[in-house]
Amino acid sequence: MTGALQDLVAVVTGGASGIGAAIAARLHDAGAQVAVLDRDPSGADERHAAFTADVSDRASVEAAIAQVAERFGRIDIVVNNAGIGAQGDVAANDDDEWARVLSVNVTGIARVTSAALPWLRRSPAASIVNTSSIAATAGLPQRALYSASKGAVLSLTRAMAADHLREGIRVNAVNPGTADTPWVGRLLSSADDPAAERAALEARQPHGRLVSADEVAAAVLYLVSPGAGSTTGTYIEVDGGMSGLRLRPA
Repeated sequence: MTGALQDLVAVVTGGASGIGAAIAARLHDAGAQVAVLDRDPSGADERHAAFTADVSDRASVEAAIAQVAERFGRIDIVVNNAGIGAQGDVAANDDDEWARVLSVNVTGIARVTSAALPWLRRSPAASIVNTSSIAATAGLPQRALYSASKGAVLSLTRAMAADHLREGIRVNAVNPGTADTPWVGRLLSSADDPAAERAALEARQPHGRLVSADEVAAAVLYLVSPGAGSTTGTYIEVDGGMSGLRLRPA
């Protein structure tokens, strides 16, 4: 899809590492000018413009989006990828932690999109992609808070798609399975037996391995490209078949 996003400007939140960095790279390679928004943008690829932003703080988001618009004069694509994890059942996290995770994973999408809307409405190829998760559609153990936040992302995606379709703005989501990211790496390193834990995570995905960040980025590239002009209000599962396949044991 080289050149598919030529002359378009894309904002990627959480774009300095992990899945966000892979998405930013894919969009850049397809011709977009990429603006990375991150709490710590120091690790962002030098090919991208990088801005400090905390999606849990509206003033921070609005200031960063204003900087992007001032630099590029337009915003065509927003990828709401910034997010944080949480472990445990419903009793494992206190009210402050519930509020913190929901503020980043759900309300953060609203903050960023709201700030970018005036620019998206002017774009001839406006598109938004939100990063959800397999946890939104499958019951995973010890992920109550995280699952609640990502389920809300899917519902928000559909509502946003309905609200903005007639303004020429498409809204979709990606649902990664367990991906090989720094956050998962930290989870594995804290396990009693990291190798066994990794093997268990790989085994629960039908294709037998963790999802790569670049595979998620490829799905995002499709969704934001003008070639996906009739795709809105839906999501792509990038999970090795975990959501829908039930293979017999090997």
